[in-house]
Amino acid sequence: MNHGVYVSQLATSVSTPVVAESGIPFVVGLAPVQVADKPAAAGTPVLCTSWAEAVEKLGYSDDWATYTLCEFMYSHFKLFACQPVIFCNVLDISTAKEASAASDMAVTNHEVLLPVEAINDSALVVKAAGGTGNAYYSGEHLVVELLSTGSAYSAEQVNIAYNKVKASVVTTSDIASAMENVELCLTLLGVVPDLLCAPGYSQQSTVAAAMTAKAGNINGLFRAKALIDIDCGASGARSYSDVLTKKNAANISDEDEIALWPMLKLGEYKFHMSTQLAGLMAQIDTDNGGCPYESPSNKGLQCDGLCLEDGTEVNLTLAQANYLNGIGVDTALNFMSGWVAWGNYTACYPSNTDVKDYFIPVSRMFGWVGNSLVKTFWSKLDKPMNRRLIDTVLDTANIWLNGLVGMGYLLGARVEMLESENPLTNLMAGIIKLHVYMTPPSPAQEIDFVLEYDASYVTSALQG
Repeated sequence: MNHGVYVSQLATSVSTPVVAESGIPFVVGLAPVQVADKPAAAGTPVLCTSWAEAVEKLGYSDDWATYTLCEFMYSHFKLFACQPVIFCNVLDISTAKEASAASDMAVTNHEVLLPVEAINDSALVVKAAGGTGNAYYSGEHLVVELLSTGSAYSAEQVNIAYNKVKASVVTTSDIASAMENVELCLTLLGVVPDLLCAPGYSQQSTVAAAMTAKAGNINGLFRAKALIDIDCGASGARSYSDVLTKKNAANISDEDEIALWPMLKLGEYKFHMSTQLAGLMAQIDTDNGGCPYESPSNKGLQCDGLCLEDGTEVNLTLAQANYLNGIGVDTALNFMSGWVAWGNYTACYPSNTDVKDYFIPVSRMFGWVGNSLVKTFWSKLDKPMNRRLIDTVLDTANIWLNGLVGMGYLLGARVEMLESENPLTNLMAGIIKLHVYMTPPSPAQEIDFVLEYDASYVTSALQG
């Protein structure tokens, strides 16, 4: 027997939505980890929220051709001021190294400057009678500082042996294989990236294929977009008219791919367009509350020109840029308001004419809503399948979608449980199918004005 006043609580009938991340890149490449203060393990996804953190974990060098992650690091943090980024470095300096033959090196102010690829490990030996030194990285050098306690302190040259990074051992197959590590992001970092990048390598068909495979199926549940550069090297597309042939040869034609050509330049720097587009997309998503409903097209890039891989300048007219868009390739254009990204289509256009596939923002919204629904209702799995559970799921999803409609991110949306999609046998087996109707806004990529001479204004102006 209970004698008194008692209070109990019921679970809220509407859950709080877990909104998926948007504009978060997963970038595979090489980093100069020999320079890093706290080097991350090769092949392990590393979350970085600032330039300083990225340099601490990955190191930095201006040799972007070798250390491809540095290009992305510079662009994302320095030019677009976006974060976070998930980097995956495939350069393992414990194995990707070779001995540099001992040689005499000049001493300046009691210091010897070795190249940045020199590794500060046990193989670094100052070969002089009693020679001792303190090694540290500074800029593009490993500095060996001769100590005053050693006999070589006042020497004009010393003989030094050391190990150096052999980045050439990394192959495109290594990059393609490392793309699989995007599967680790959720378990290790609690984040699912939605932009996949491999600057300097995505133009290789094997890497592009690996990126596309993961973009459509991360952890068997989530979707992303693969940002793929079309080859503009010596054997690549040297002119806009060559791009379609190279696009087809690389089999770049999927709705989860965004194809890009050529490269961008800013002063002395050259950027793969995928690098800057990732920064631009992250910037736009952030400005829109983390929702990817707006196209990056006609938004400002951080560049002062277009170029090929060898630095050859590329000039595109509006007609030429539109031609590229018409074959499912996005580019950059300097026409009305400075340098902007130009193009709304994924790589599946024009062979795929389903609006949810070929428009970048519409396709990204479908992926983002799907990712959010998975994350929100994962906690409902294996609970008793009764009317209360179904109503909770429906109410939660509809309230969230109505909010997106109210903010203008969707034109309309609803979730229904259709009897035709839920036969008794499925319900008995614990399978519920819910139908989501949604319409993201298409980008207004063409605005037409029709001009007509109206003679009635002559009468009203002169006779009225």
